[in-house]
Amino acid sequence: MMKFDHLNIPVSGLERSRDWYLSTLGLKVEFEIAERRTVALQDSEGFTIFLREAGAGAAPNGTALWFQVDDVDATYADWSARGVAFTHGPRKVFWGFGAELQDPDGYLVRLWDRRSMAEK
Repeated sequence: MMKFDHLNIPVSGLERSRDWYLSTLGLKVEFEIAERRTVALQDSEGFTIFLREAGAGAAPNGTALWFQVDDVDATYADWSARGVAFTHGPRKVFWGFGAELQDPDGYLVRLWDRRSMAEK
């Protein structure tokens, strides 16, 4: 068996990015290493994203993170109602069907669901 389990992304401001991933995406803190300016955030399925402060050296360089949700239309509506800014709402795009937003450093965050991906 092989399972993709962790991902590290450099960020320009650890606290700002940490707060964004917690409040916007609802990830949970797995652990923090203050002296290394690193926080491990986990999704509901156990996948961990490490945010490591890199200062001005943080650049998304086209990096995109895809998150599967139960219903992309409902998630978009709920998150928009609480003030989350999206690059675009649910629509047909080159990678399938979904919504897109950006984190504070410009990393693309894409939301999709199985039903919409298959039907739209």
